[in-house]
Amino acid sequence: MAERLMLITQNIDDSYLQQINELAPDFKVIAGRDKEKWEPYAKEAEVIVGWKNELEKLSLDGESKLQWLQSWSAGVNNMPLNKFSESDIILTSANGVHAYPISETIFALMLGLTRKIHTYVKQQQKKHWHHAHMNLELHEKTIGINGVGEIGKETARIAKAFRMNVIGVRHSGIPTENVDEMYTPDKLHEILPLCDYVVITLPLTEDTQGMFGSEEFYLMKKSAFLINIGRGEVIKEKDLILALQEQEIAGAGLDVFIQEPLDGTNPLWGMENVIVTPHTSGSTEHYTKRVIEDIFIPNLKKYMKEDYQLTNLVDYEKGY
Repeated sequence: MAERLMLITQNIDDSYLQQINELAPDFKVIAGRDKEKWEPYAKEAEVIVGWKNELEKLSLDGESKLQWLQSWSAGVNNMPLNKFSESDIILTSANGVHAYPISETIFALMLGLTRKIHTYVKQQQKKHWHHAHMNLELHEKTIGINGVGEIGKETARIAKAFRMNVIGVRHSGIPTENVDEMYTPDKLHEILPLCDYVVITLPLTEDTQGMFGSEEFYLMKKSAFLINIGRGEVIKEKDLILALQEQEIAGAGLDVFIQEPLDGTNPLWGMENVIVTPHTSGSTEHYTKRVIEDIFIPNLKKYMKEDYQLTNLVDYEKGY
C-alpha cells in the first residue's frame, strides 16, 4: 500500500506531531514553515494543513492528490475555491480560533474611541494635558453586530457585561444567546439608525463586497462609531473617508483595508476620529494551539474514519 502524505506548512510542537502520527499512522507527515521543507512533497499530498499561494500550482495543476485542506486562517476568500470545488476537495477553515482575540480588539477599539484613549496617547507624546472633550460612555448603548458567527457571539456576550442592547445581523436570521434582536441582511437599513456602534465581522463574499457605502453611513447616527475587523472590501473605503470627513459618523476603528499595508497617503492615517490597526485583531499567543487542538485533530479523527462531516466545513456556494 502506497504511503499517504500530509503537509503541515507551519511550525508546530513535537507533541502535536506525535499526536498526529498516532492518529494517522498510514501518513508520512512533513511539517515546517520553510518552503524548502514542504515544496518537494506538494504534488503528492493528500492532506494539507495551512494554505500557501504557491500550492495552487504545486498541488492543484495536473492530477491532484489533494483530498482535504485545513486552512490556517478563518478567511478563505483568497483561495482558489472554484478549483477546490471542481476537484471535490474538502476545505475546512479555522473559524472560531479568533473569537477571543478579535472580540477583545473590537472592545479595545470601541472603548478607545469612546473614552478617547487614542487622543490621550497622542497628547502624551506631546506632553499636552487636555480633557479633549471626552464625555461618552459605552454602557447601555446599542451595538449592531453584522455577522453573528463565533466572533459575533463572543462580542455579544461581552456586550451584555456593559449592559448593552445587542442587535444582530446574520444570513440565517436564527436567534442566538445574548442577541436581543436578530435580523437578516435585507433589514440592515432598518437597524443602522438604531445603533451607537456598528461592528462588521463579515467574511468577504459576493454578497458582502461593498455592503457598506455612502447610503449606509448616511443612515447611521452622527454619534455612531464603525468598527471593521472583517474584510476591508466589505466597506467602500472612499465613501467611508468622506463620511468621516463630513462628520456623518463619529469615528471608526479599522483593522482591515482594501489595500494592505495601508498606503501612506491614505487620509485614514491622519484622522483624529479613526484608530488604525495593521490587520492584527486575530493575533494571539494561543493561535497554533486552537487550530491544532480545537479544529484539526478533531477533524483528523473523523477523516481517518472516513467521516467527512468536519468542523468548519466550507460551503463553496456561500464562500465561507
